[in-house]
Amino acid sequence: MSCISNEKDAGAGEIDGRVVWIAAADSARELPRRLAAVLLEHRMKLVTVTIGMAPQFPFRPEDLVVFEGETQADAGFPELVRTTARTCSVFIRSSAMENDESVAWKTWGAQFLDEDEGSEVIKARLLKALKDRKTPANRRESRPEQTTVPEWRRTMVGQSRGIQKVAEVIRLVGPRRCTVLITGETGTGKEIAARAIHNAGPRADAPFVALNCSAVPGSLMEAELFGHTRGAFTGASQARVGRIEQAEGGTLFLDEIGDLSLELQAKLLRVLQEREFQRLGSSETLKMNARVLAATNCDLRMKAACGEFRADLYYRLNVVPLELPPLRSRISDLEALTQHFLKKVCEEERLEAKRLSPPAWEMLEAYAWPGNVRQLENVVYAAVILSGTRAVLDEGDFRMLADVYGPSPSIGLGVQSSGSPVELPEHGLDFAETMNALERDLLSKALKRTGGNKKAAADILRMKRTTLSARVRVLDIGQKLLSA
Repeated sequence: MSCISNEKDAGAGEIDGRVVWIAAADSARELPRRLAAVLLEHRMKLVTVTIGMAPQFPFRPEDLVVFEGETQADAGFPELVRTTARTCSVFIRSSAMENDESVAWKTWGAQFLDEDEGSEVIKARLLKALKDRKTPANRRESRPEQTTVPEWRRTMVGQSRGIQKVAEVIRLVGPRRCTVLITGETGTGKEIAARAIHNAGPRADAPFVALNCSAVPGSLMEAELFGHTRGAFTGASQARVGRIEQAEGGTLFLDEIGDLSLELQAKLLRVLQEREFQRLGSSETLKMNARVLAATNCDLRMKAACGEFRADLYYRLNVVPLELPPLRSRISDLEALTQHFLKKVCEEERLEAKRLSPPAWEMLEAYAWPGNVRQLENVVYAAVILSGTRAVLDEGDFRMLADVYGPSPSIGLGVQSSGSPVELPEHGLDFAETMNALERDLLSKALKRTGGNKKAAADILRMKRTTLSARVRVLDIGQKLLSA
């Protein structure tokens, strides 16, 4: 969290109020710095927070919250203003806005500060707002809506458009019984999403049982899933309850479902359809009362087409699909995620709080994160441990990105962070035509490398095969071009 605070200049008990200044990550901080000293004279503390960290910031009912104009470009801006205005006095510092937008924000209680207003005018308006909040007529007697963010949403760190779409699906399916198939690259947080679905519904207080289908040998998987009686097979010296029974009333999460054998796929399909099963070695039929969530990092549709996965089970699991975006496509969440892991590691290891230097932030933002959020967590953990007693982590603490994981292309067009894929001529260029040319070139090279195999080419470019096929048609990339 980027923070400017005048709290250290005030003695204990001298602060009457707090101004929380929400700014864009690259916003200039001159005005809040000037205001900090002025507000201190009136016993008010000023804290600045970046828009990426604002959803996790512990707002207080007495806070005066100011949103800088640049923050309106953030996808989570409207929802953040609406929820913050429920408990705090909210100001939006901006240039003139359209009337309909102004009315929309005012219906949530937001006020406007013109960007041309100086620090004295802003100070006067903030002091007046503080005085108004202290009057009995304007003080809220109770604030039942103060905790507006549900606990499960706090586990989905970030406010990017991609993660907001994921959160919206979780909110809608959480209270239901339908199966959900969670897909995404390794390390994107599929089990976290599954737990969020579990905690967002009425089964939150019941067991959440996870089973990694690739971690259990095929010969033992059936007993692990359904349980067994004593003597059901060699070595079964006592009866054992399976994962389905352990999840009674709660949620059964089957991770890496694509690694389940075809024989067990048929048995699982019957359980999902009939809601009943039998332990190994028993003729007693037991009822299943657990919600099933599944996850995979492979293309089950393709595996079904190749006969490696049952198509009927695929459609039974894929009632509601939930695809988790890779970290490189939600890079705006990098700051919030990094801060989250920094705090987590420092608390677990009982260390003083640490922060990153600007060059370290630039290094993390330039990396493509092939291991996604899990890789980021491991990298932050290692950097914190190896930094010793230093409070500031610099880019040297993250050299393991290259030493351990190897060099990574920068996010975007796959060039090294020190290079540029396109030179900008003095006379300018046609943006759409240039982007189409770049895309055509990348797609052609990937298809040539894979001998025209679209699935393999899509894997190289980290995109869906259907998306690649569509772009090949739009850009008219034919066999003649590929063989050139």
